[in-house]
Amino acid sequence: MCAILSLCCCNNFLEVKPDIKMVIPKSLDDAELLLNDYATMNTGYPIYGEWSADEYYITPETFDARLDFDLRNTYTWMDIIYDDVSQWQRPYRAIFNANQVVEIINNSGQDMDALKVKNLLGLAHFFRAFAFQQLVEVFAPAYQKETASVEMGIPLRLTPGIDEPSSRASVQETYDQVLRDYREASIRLPIEEGIKGRPSRASAYAGLARTYLVMGKFEEAYRYADSCLQLKSELMDFNNLDKNKALPIARFNAEVLFPAISATSGPMNLNYGLVDSLLYKSYEPNDLRKVVFFRANSYPLNSYGYKGSYDNAMANLFVGLTASEVYLIKAEAGARIGKIEEALTALNTLGEKRFERNKYVAVTERNPELLLNLILKERQKELVFRGRRWSDLKRLNLDPRFQKTLKREMHGVVYQLVPNSRKYAYRLPEIVVNSGKIPQNIR
Repeated sequence: MCAILSLCCCNNFLEVKPDIKMVIPKSLDDAELLLNDYATMNTGYPIYGEWSADEYYITPETFDARLDFDLRNTYTWMDIIYDDVSQWQRPYRAIFNANQVVEIINNSGQDMDALKVKNLLGLAHFFRAFAFQQLVEVFAPAYQKETASVEMGIPLRLTPGIDEPSSRASVQETYDQVLRDYREASIRLPIEEGIKGRPSRASAYAGLARTYLVMGKFEEAYRYADSCLQLKSELMDFNNLDKNKALPIARFNAEVLFPAISATSGPMNLNYGLVDSLLYKSYEPNDLRKVVFFRANSYPLNSYGYKGSYDNAMANLFVGLTASEVYLIKAEAGARIGKIEEALTALNTLGEKRFERNKYVAVTERNPELLLNLILKERQKELVFRGRRWSDLKRLNLDPRFQKTLKREMHGVVYQLVPNSRKYAYRLPEIVVNSGKIPQNIR
């Protein structure tokens, strides 16, 4: 009977098999459904970098009981071969969907809804740019103009063909592709987008501003940040938030330009990750972020957890684009290129929305170097647990003024990550290296 049932199952499968071809995406509606897949397009972005950054610490009890082998090695920068492939694989799923949409449109006839085609292409290029950007910031070295053409970036999959071999583009080629895709998105996406989860034109400008800042191209970063804020500049007034809520910040709030989250919060979970004590103390008493972002813990005493998720969740970290980040990009880039007045305006506009009413003291520092230091400190306080710290450490370590050695102690052993270490390019999963026959990061 088992044999007969097995044969029937096989025959049924073979009978159904020809119909599978009928569900291959072909139409604009199919393309739209691919891009509306929020679980694929907006979630699951890599977070290894943030786990390795300096915004938090964990107790030995959490380290022993809650962290698996890979997480322990990530937390202590041990740089040991690991097999978890999800944080590499999931962004490439978004890239695959985006590539499918481009192929559907390229292979279709000319009698298509032109406006819909334009919008879908804009979405596809944006999603691909964002995924590439998230990957390169974790798995490749910091961008340096002098070495970018020879340092290894990431594989740039630009077609949906899954059988094509992968090869690693250079860091320069990777960032060039990110910029091309964001630019393509910026000319196709609408100014207003009614569907939550989708990017708009301001989102593409924000992506360009973020990318140029990471590349150290501050003129361009300033220009695109300004363009973004001309379209979307609204900030939440933290005076209007209920600081006593477990999670005070609403999902899809007014500041969100593009929502994206990590696969998991891991050791940075509200119940396990303890906010760096010096970082917490850096917030002034009248700074509402001190009570909106953080919750006092009963154990350990005098420790705090992060509750300021822009996704209104504990299980993952928000890594998307927001207006508040763009204000800080404009401020930093402005300070670096001599636009002091504009930098001050951007910084103070944000500050007024973060402090108790009538308690904010506007920054008036006009010395470019001193102002830049203030802006970078403000950037860390505003974007805490928002997926930007690892990237900031990498780019700022290139400047001797801002280099920082990270230190952690666990069970009496002190671990360090020195500036510009090769470990800032996180190891590719071993299964990716072996199966894809692509080179591992240099050590």
